[in-house]
Amino acid sequence: MANKKPKAPSSTIAKNKKARHDYHIEDKFEAGLVLAGWEVKSLRAGKVQLTESYIFAKNGEIWISNMHITPLTSACTHVIADPLRIRKLLLNKKEIAKINAKLYQTGQTCVALAMYWKDNKIKLEMALATGKKDYDKRAAAKDQDWNRQKQRIVRDHVR
Repeated sequence: MANKKPKAPSSTIAKNKKARHDYHIEDKFEAGLVLAGWEVKSLRAGKVQLTESYIFAKNGEIWISNMHITPLTSACTHVIADPLRIRKLLLNKKEIAKINAKLYQTGQTCVALAMYWKDNKIKLEMALATGKKDYDKRAAAKDQDWNRQKQRIVRDHVR
């Protein structure tokens, strides 16, 4: 019998798979979030959606909007939970300046890619990206299919 170590639970809370399909990802950043207590409890339960969220800059700060955090039914009763509220992202001044420059000068957009635990803090992976055209999406799908087929061929050949 082999000694198997128990797997550590995944630190990923949520991923935005749609972002990689719709955008060319260029520069990635890691940001902290300003959250309320009930939001952290909901994130522990995995009740978050990043697909419709978008990131914008305002007054020298970076914010995320439309990130849906579903409140738990056991959340505090004296707090009115707003699942779509605008949340502040925590970044360095240099990172904020770089994001601002790219957003307003080159016309790129900022997209949330994933949310995960890092030690006991919640981090958001975000990226500067440019939108894909329809033909780019079709080419990417073709490449994925071809890579899958190559893996199947190699796997069957090895057997």
